[in-house]
Amino acid sequence: LSKPDDALQVSEISCMLDGRQILEEVSFSARSGNILAIAGPNGAGKSTLLKMIAGVLEPDAGTIKYGAHVSKTYFAQHQLEELHPGNTVFEELDGAAPGWSISQVRTLLGAFLFQADAVDKKVSVLSGGEKCRLALAKMLVAPRPLLCLDEPTNHLDMRSKDVLKEAIREFDGTVILVSHDRDFLDGLATKVYEFGGGLVKEHLGGIYDFLQKKQIESLNDLQKSPSLSSSPSAEKTVAGGNAGATVAQPSAAKLSYEEQKELNKRLKKLERRVADCEAEIEQTEAAISILEAKMATPEGASDMALYEQHQKLKAQLDSVMEEWDAVSCELEEARK
Repeated sequence: LSKPDDALQVSEISCMLDGRQILEEVSFSARSGNILAIAGPNGAGKSTLLKMIAGVLEPDAGTIKYGAHVSKTYFAQHQLEELHPGNTVFEELDGAAPGWSISQVRTLLGAFLFQADAVDKKVSVLSGGEKCRLALAKMLVAPRPLLCLDEPTNHLDMRSKDVLKEAIREFDGTVILVSHDRDFLDGLATKVYEFGGGLVKEHLGGIYDFLQKKQIESLNDLQKSPSLSSSPSAEKTVAGGNAGATVAQPSAAKLSYEEQKELNKRLKKLERRVADCEAEIEQTEAAISILEAKMATPEGASDMALYEQHQKLKAQLDSVMEEWDAVSCELEEARK
């Protein structure tokens, strides 16, 4: 690599999928300790690029070089299917954490909302959101110097997002994030790479600097923003010392005022429902903890009323977790 502290150097990579040019001579580099956000509309090549960096796919042309001693960890939604269905939640994480104490494993699981009896649930009965949280917890047990994360916050509630965000902040290596979650990226990303039309443009600064430059409020607005252009009149920038094409030409039609207004109303309604579910989850878990403390006393151990109340609260928690999972999925779809 050109510099000793370079963790990654992508040089003129190109890729075609189903006869369509996804990436065209894309170049950039990442220093050790960088946290990079990749932004762009659906189908722009973000996930394809991440898979190439992670070694899951090979580019049609160009090269990807890594720094000395740089190994990779890749997270995407398909990782959920690589969990072992016969294991319990505790067994799945414990098996990935040799040398960890039971307390350390339970603490990390608790941070991802696996508390009390939830650690004994079989992986096979977990919801998509629960599998996502478990897969991320496994990734954080022993992160490698280069983390490639594709939409890691899908299905995560605010508390789990905060845990993941703090873990990334404390991580010493390089992180490349594909995400539409503006709030999650805020305070994390040190620069943003915008993808579109097979090209890439580097934007220095955080995610809100990027949104301000683009004059948009949400990363989802990139779906209806002009695409990057490779025309001769297009401006050129240097991304990490390598050329990357930029500047958009007006093309995509925006939603009408009324359509945008209705979409915003729907998003706010779904966001309120997610927040309400999260508040109820927190309150119910607190009530369960208090009840379990009572059940642990000599008097409470023989009080069947406490056990009945415990079962009702557990059923209530399971119900609201399912609702939160469903509403979160609906919100993610609405944001696309």
